[in-house]
Amino acid sequence: MLIDWSYPERLLLELADLPRDPLPEAVRGHEDAFRTVARWASEYLTNPHPELGRRGPVCPFAQGSMDRGTFYLGLYRGVPDDLGVVASTLTYYRDWFLEMGPAGLSAAQFRTILVLFPDVPPADLTRFIDASQEALKIDYVSHGLMIGEFHDAPPQKAGLWNDDFRPLHSPVPLLAIRYMVPTDLPFLAHDRDYMEAYLERFPYDDIPTRLRTKVDEAAAAHGLTPLSERRTCAARTGP
Repeated sequence: MLIDWSYPERLLLELADLPRDPLPEAVRGHEDAFRTVARWASEYLTNPHPELGRRGPVCPFAQGSMDRGTFYLGLYRGVPDDLGVVASTLTYYRDWFLEMGPAGLSAAQFRTILVLFPDVPPADLTRFIDASQEALKIDYVSHGLMIGEFHDAPPQKAGLWNDDFRPLHSPVPLLAIRYMVPTDLPFLAHDRDYMEAYLERFPYDDIPTRLRTKVDEAAAAHGLTPLSERRTCAARTGP
């Protein structure tokens, strides 16, 4: 368990904490939500799905995060008054995430924080979970992070390999934070600001060879300097 002693009512549970009974007072009353999310992560995120449209688990990062002990669960109690409250809460967890250490460390690449919103009713899922993710994404991407929305409506974003599959289903509403990785390109290529942040974050040699042409195509579509040209410019200026 991680505790921010400036705000002791806010903590991050680790999976190893969940078998304890009782859980800390700060999350009392939401024990079922935490344990339900832990089961969902173990049974859904880390396993293949017949509708996914590709081999491998639903989430390529979840098992690595769990194995490294960098899979954390936070909580927002009650129903937010507006999107500003959600943004403020997520900014707090975003900053905590970044303070844990840089992305260059191997374990950090698998760090994940899931912020649970178990009290948000079904009628407000789109308003508070989907809309918050959309509004906050550029801020997160500019910090080298990804933010994802999950709930049981589910969110209507289709899978990358099957347009009929809705992969962002979870039994408890939540927003997920993790580091951006080069293979996040398909989630970012449609937007100029996202692509600009992607190109600033990843140098040519960090991009998998199979993606470099697609990165250049996405950059060109938004009028941005292609990855290959950025490499040439960097080589000319030197260290």
